[in-house]
Amino acid sequence: MPRSPAIPPDQALRLEHQVCFALYSASLAMTKLYKPWLDGLGLTYPQYIAMLVLWEQDGLSVKELGERLFLDSGTLTPLLKRLEAAGLVTRLRATDDERRVLVRLTAAGRRLRSRAEAIPSCIVEAAQCPLPELVQLTRQIRSLRDRLAA
Repeated sequence: MPRSPAIPPDQALRLEHQVCFALYSASLAMTKLYKPWLDGLGLTYPQYIAMLVLWEQDGLSVKELGERLFLDSGTLTPLLKRLEAAGLVTRLRATDDERRVLVRLTAAGRRLRSRAEAIPSCIVEAAQCPLPELVQLTRQIRSLRDRLAA
């Protein structure tokens, strides 16, 4: 693995030089920032991102939803069961292939979207970062994720 010339070899294992830790700790801070707003919706962060996908495209299969969220079915299924118990989604077997489970928003799940619409602007404000900078950072992180996954 090539080392960055800006980081001396004896410094390479310092925590502050690890991109993985910068991403991990930023993710923790971001999730903590979301918590008060999500508590008001009765959602955890993983439930929120699942709802974001379903608000974009309702009626996805569990597999499709997992692909969008980068989650396996072992993680996604309990999350969906909790959303179903809360009355926000239903899970139904596909009529054409009983192995496929489709996830659909309930009326309550669709209504929750209007309450969630204020969250992105609250996050931008709380992050104290100009929107163009956040948009660029998001693109860079997605690009990194895609390169790492390739």
